[in-house]
Amino acid sequence: MPPAKYPLMNLTPVSILFILSAREAFHAAMFCYHQTRPRASMIDYIRYASRSLHPLGLVWACLLSLCLEEGFHTTASAEPVPWERLTAGMHVALWSPTEACPQVPSLLMLQIDPERYRFSIYQFRDEGLRAPISIHDWQLRTDAYVLFNAGLFREDYSYLGVLLKDGRSLGSKKHHSWQGLFAAEPTDGTLRKARVLDLAFDGFTEDHPLYREAAQSLMLFDRTGKLRVRDSGKRAFQTVVAEDGQGTILLIKTVDVVSLHHLADCLHRQLPTLQQAMAMDGGASSDVIASPDLLHATQETMSQAGWRSLLAGTTGVHIPLPTVIGISPRTPARGAAAPGPSPSAHAR
Repeated sequence: MPPAKYPLMNLTPVSILFILSAREAFHAAMFCYHQTRPRASMIDYIRYASRSLHPLGLVWACLLSLCLEEGFHTTASAEPVPWERLTAGMHVALWSPTEACPQVPSLLMLQIDPERYRFSIYQFRDEGLRAPISIHDWQLRTDAYVLFNAGLFREDYSYLGVLLKDGRSLGSKKHHSWQGLFAAEPTDGTLRKARVLDLAFDGFTEDHPLYREAAQSLMLFDRTGKLRVRDSGKRAFQTVVAEDGQGTILLIKTVDVVSLHHLADCLHRQLPTLQQAMAMDGGASSDVIASPDLLHATQETMSQAGWRSLLAGTTGVHIPLPTVIGISPRTPARGAAAPGPSPSAHAR
């Protein structure tokens, strides 16, 4: 038992037993033992011990019980996230928290520096398309480094909640039940380039938004540590956007189905640097892809086998997505040719 935790009692369980007389030590041990027994037997023993055990011995017995309980019951922790550099300002990992979170599958994770990368909303109608397209087609159209699915939508593919592109509204009015808002590209240069906003705490006006790009969805857990999703038992593929204390954005995609509640609890406990997180659309809509050029620029190693195929989009089913969020460098990579006109910049 570390002295710092109990500064007034730097005694070990062994020294406690030496302090007690042999008779009291015996009763102390029996008292601790009977705490784990059925309630009736414990009550019987407490009646007996109260007549034969010195009050001080009873106190020490309880302390001994706490010491032993702390010594034998430890909380499992997951392996550290095995981050690998994908490119400057962007890291990737395939992390398995199963040891500490048995109900949570492996997670494909991207760590993005918003100072180096901008975030852009793409919506099929705004792009002049007749119908949603797959994430592969979105990547070809936008030439983004990374793309991921946005929030929920109706049967007619209209967005549920706030959706902003270049400050223009592409969605509906603010959804009052969903408090998560991914916001990027601020109009005020003093603000962080990208944020996970919690509308229960953070102000946001649709008439004069402080961010040009925004997508509303479900809050997963907040800055107070409170889980904001109930345990419904429903399991699906999930896409999560989180923000850490340094302002770094984390993009998380589960490789298998999981409930939002178990995922929120695991991320909050095992990644304490995360300040808050929100869940985008899940199920078949959950999708993440990286550009072939970005993957080809990274020297392939054996350790990359897991995350490389996931980022390439060569596994799983990819359904058409009405809205996606793209991640692109703020300045062209050194030595790279200047990009030509983007298909998304066509005249509307």
